[in-house]
Amino acid sequence: MYESLFQATTLPILQQVVSFSQARHQVLASNIANLDVPGYRAKDLPVGEFQRQLAEAIRQRHELPALRSPGEPELPFTSRNLRPVELEDLPEILLYHDEGTKGLEYQVSEMLKNQMQHNLAISLMAHQFNLLRAAINERT
Repeated sequence: MYESLFQATTLPILQQVVSFSQARHQVLASNIANLDVPGYRAKDLPVGEFQRQLAEAIRQRHELPALRSPGEPELPFTSRNLRPVELEDLPEILLYHDEGTKGLEYQVSEMLKNQMQHNLAISLMAHQFNLLRAAINERT
C-alpha cells in the first residue's frame, strides 16, 4: 500500500539524486585525499550521463505509466550503474605533478556543488514526507 503511495511522488527520483551525490562525494573526497600522491589521476562520476539517464527515466515515467507490471520499480536505472572515470584534462595554464590540470580549488568547488545538490534533494524529500504525513493524517 505505501509502496504505491511513495511511487506516486518524486521520492524515487530524489532517492536516485541522493544516491548519486553520495557516491560522487566519495569520489571527489578521494581526489582531494590523493592530491599529493604522484601518478594519481583524479576521477569523477559522469554527471552528464546520470542527468541523461534520469531525464529519460522521468520521461518514461510520464509517458508509459500503464505499461509497468505491478511491483515493477518505477525508475529503470540506479546511480550505482555509473562508474568513476578519469577527468578530462581541460587546457589550463598549470600542469600539476599528476600530469593533470585539476587542482584543489576545482575539486573543492565540485564537492561544494555536489553537497548543495545533495542538500536540496534531502530538503525536497523531507517536504514530500511532510506532505504525505499530512495526507495520511487527513490534514491540509
